[in-house]
Parts: sequence; C-alpha cells; structure tokens
Amino acid sequence: MPFDHNDHYHRLLLSQVPHGARTALDVGCGTGRFARRLAGRGLEVDAIDPSGETVDCARALSARDPEAPAPRYRQADVTELELPPWHYDFISCLASIHHMSFSTAGALRDALAPGGVLVILGCYPAKTWWDWAWFVAAVPVNAVARLAVAVRERFRSPGKATASDGKAASPDAGRVSAPTREPEVTLPQIQREAAGLLPGCRIRRLLFWRYLLVYRNHPCTKGG
Repeated sequence: MPFDHNDHYHRLLLSQVPHGARTALDVGCGTGRFARRLAGRGLEVDAIDPSGETVDCARALSARDPEAPAPRYRQADVTELELPPWHYDFISCLASIHHMSFSTAGALRDALAPGGVLVILGCYPAKTWWDWAWFVAAVPVNAVARLAVAVRERFRSPGKATASDGKAASPDAGRVSAPTREPEVTLPQIQREAAGLLPGCRIRRLLFWRYLLVYRNHPCTKGG
C-alpha cells in the first residue's frame, strides 16, 4: 500500500490526547483509521465524514474485528451540524479543514470540554519561497519512504497485507479513499484566522506538505 502522509503523523497526533480523555470527535474521518486508533485507546469516538462511500468502508473495516472498540460512524457535514457544546475532550481534523471554511474551527472550539484539545493536521499551498523550500525538502524523503513501503510489501507473505492500523486488510480495503481537494488558503492566512478563533494555539510546519495546529481549551479562553 502507498505511503500515506496523514497516517505517518498519527503517532504525533495521538501524543496530543489529554490525560484522562474519554470522548473524541474525528472530523473528516475518511475510512476511519485514526478514529479506530482513538477508540483503541478507550475513547468514545464520534467519527463523521460527508462521503457515504468512505463511511460505509469505515464501518466495514471496523466490522473485521468485532471485539475491538468501534467508533460511532456517521455520514455528516460538520458545517451543517449543531455540535454539543463543551462536550469533547479531543477533536481531530486530519487533512479536511481545507474542504471547508477555516471559520469552522470556531464551532470545533466551542464543542471542546474544558481542558480539551483540538488538533488540525492541515494542508496548505506553496506560495512563498519558504513554503517551496519545505515542499522541495519533502520530495526526496517522500521517495525514500515510498520505496521502503514498497519493499516491505514486496517481501510480505502472500495474504498478510495489512491496513495502516496494523490489522489484516480486506481485499477491498485499499479501493476506497476519501475525496481530495487542493488547498487554497495559505499558511499565513491560516495563522491570522487561528489567532482570532483559537487564541493561544500553536502552529508548526510539518515535512510532508502539512502543518500541525494544537489548541487547548483553557476555561478562561472559552468562546474565543
């Protein structure tokens, strides 16, 4: 299976889950890989995605292991939902915020419980020389990573192919993928909007054409 840039950062994102977290929301869950990892940590996970096909695939993949805790999957557009206020201990949004207005982050903020954490693994277009420097630097590393995955799969025993969550893959597991869209909002624009919507958030560039935003909802900053 190809090297997946979002999956590569799952461990980093999981490290942001606050201690004692019990509830989580995964926005734009796709086929549910990250949502399943959250559920595997004992969280009650609501996983939403506007694509019915990917949600059906996510449910099918969870059904492979009926003994494992499964997220609650739902086909839904987060921009049209009324999220419960002050509810979730952890909210994740992986490579999906650029499919909607960044102002949606305000609704996600308001759905965080006190002390809750919002993480956004976002995409942005290359517009500045610094953007291009990061993008170009990622190319050889990406090539090596893809080669490593190809070699690993080449020497894996027949019938032992696995999904990125470490469980045996079904024959159709790799045939469904979430819809994609090119990002349009630049990183400086994101930083400006985030400063108003998510005061005190931290944003940093990541290597594989991504940025990481982490916002912790301290009670004194509730509501922006």
